[in-house]
Amino acid sequence: MEIRPYEPGDADGLWACKRAFELGLGSGTGGDEKRDKYEGKLDRQYREEWFEWVERCVDDDSRCVTVAVDDTADPADQSVVGYVFVLPERHRFIWDAAVLNELYVAPDHRGSGVADDLMAAAVDLAADQELPLDRLVLDVDRENDRAKGFYERHGFEHWGEMVAREL
Repeated sequence: MEIRPYEPGDADGLWACKRAFELGLGSGTGGDEKRDKYEGKLDRQYREEWFEWVERCVDDDSRCVTVAVDDTADPADQSVVGYVFVLPERHRFIWDAAVLNELYVAPDHRGSGVADDLMAAAVDLAADQELPLDRLVLDVDRENDRAKGFYERHGFEHWGEMVAREL
């Protein structure tokens, strides 16, 4: 498995992972209404705007989006099987900390250590940022026991609670 910064040639594979990440959030941690909301946003316009944001973040620090590429396959078949997205340092005042925005590994590669490698890349990037508080924070759905267990294993602890309001 190759763990490296995202490159524009990874776009289709990254999008497939991003889409799976979003659909997993929608279907795995809520009812039909939540799943429909997540699925409904993943249109062409959302993809274009998301990739514009990815490019801005990667321009700040190429490590902001790190991908896991299965390099055991034929070179023509190598694909992105996971990614981690840490917001660039300029966003450090959101929570006065580094922000782990997303981490996803395709189901076929879970339990293989890929997520651990992606987390290590995220922690390394966060440690290099100048932060008001020396923390790496993230939002995890309280119904996502697998993710909560993974983050706890990596030393994350409960720190406040995020609440949301419909606009």
